[in-house]
Amino acid sequence: MSIHTEEWPHSCSVCGKGLARGSDLTNHMRIHTKEGPHSCSVCGKGFARGSDLTRHMRMHTGERPHSCSVCGKGFARVSVLTRQLRIHTRERPHNCSVCGKGFARSTGLTHHMSIHTGERPHSCSVCMKRFVISSHLTRHMRIHTGELPHSCSVCGKGFARDSDLTNNMSIHTEEWPHIAVFVERDLPGARTSQLI
Repeated sequence: MSIHTEEWPHSCSVCGKGLARGSDLTNHMRIHTKEGPHSCSVCGKGFARGSDLTRHMRMHTGERPHSCSVCGKGFARVSVLTRQLRIHTRERPHNCSVCGKGFARSTGLTHHMSIHTGERPHSCSVCMKRFVISSHLTRHMRIHTGELPHSCSVCGKGFARDSDLTNNMSIHTEEWPHIAVFVERDLPGARTSQLI
């Protein structure tokens, strides 16, 4: 088997990646050709693999087949369930080699490392302010452009950040989802009270 011998008889003519089977190469080539033989019947978006279409359809149907054994919350993807379980267990498998701080997600560690390296790879072309995370640069650029992509469906007011829209909606609905509440938790290693 080529996995064990590290022989890859099929290689991509675009990027050179080696693959074990011809069918794997066919699926891989769809990345480059943007071919999507599996189409969503709701929105028409195309997907290279049937499994990607299945996962996408959950967005339309609301299906959440992966349930958390601790809190019962459902998820469309097993990877998101894994992240949820780490909240309950406080597992932090991604550790900083400099200071030892642990993170539940590898992206958290990547962003944290900028504290030690000082690296801020994303730069504003207007004021030259630099950012660790590209989405922070995108949000910052709205200061310069005046873009307000998040609009309230009730009052029509525009906002640069979706969190500001959420806060505005609370005024209309009188629901305050981000009010801090301390509760007792019966979780492994939990303190007597925890902020939720």
